[in-house]
Amino acid sequence: MEAEWPRARPAVRRRTLSQDLVVDTALELLGKGSLDTVTMRRVAQELDTGPASLYAHVGSKEELHELMLDRLLGRLPRPEPDPDRWTEQILEMARAQLAMLTSYPGIARVGLETVVPAGPNALAYGEAVLAVLRAGGLPDRTAVFAFDTLSLWCSAFAYELAAVRTGELDKEQIRARGEKIGAYMAARPAQFPNLLGVGEILSEAAPEERFEFALDVFLAGLISAFEPRHGASDGPR
Repeated sequence: MEAEWPRARPAVRRRTLSQDLVVDTALELLGKGSLDTVTMRRVAQELDTGPASLYAHVGSKEELHELMLDRLLGRLPRPEPDPDRWTEQILEMARAQLAMLTSYPGIARVGLETVVPAGPNALAYGEAVLAVLRAGGLPDRTAVFAFDTLSLWCSAFAYELAAVRTGELDKEQIRARGEKIGAYMAARPAQFPNLLGVGEILSEAAPEERFEFALDVFLAGLISAFEPRHGASDGPR
């Protein structure tokens, strides 16, 4: 019986490298690990190529991280501004941003480290937030500062939430540190009467509860200090 000629293995079809593919792969890695694991070398390994081939599409690890953040910002809702619902819309947008930032461990750190996010999605999202704030009648300067403050708050709260969830901040270490601080203050009640009186409230409060409180205070301050006027463009009342 004639021996059968061995067939050649079918060639493995590689995906065509592109910036979108590099960013998608990096986000998949981030979802499984942490920001520190998302390096050019690691992404290249996932794509079965060398790190040098990625630099035709992404200039550096830092640029890759910013592109990842921009991709996620593109998934956030951008509602049609409604002057009668602008406060509800801002709350919904802020909550969605917090949820997005906490869904990918470490991406909030990119938000804090990137002084001016300038990707197309970051710009589109900033435009959407400002449109809602201005639709509510806030003066332009106030709207800009409000947008900046909300972005910082969302990133800061998300950073804390993600750090606890991923173990970057160990809950047992936090608890032990709290007990040590509590014991120190308890031995000096005359020096720390206020902290001793309310210390448990802060230690027991979840970041989400503090985030909602911050949003309430933020909106109340805006409305109180700058009475919304439809069509207003600059200056407080």
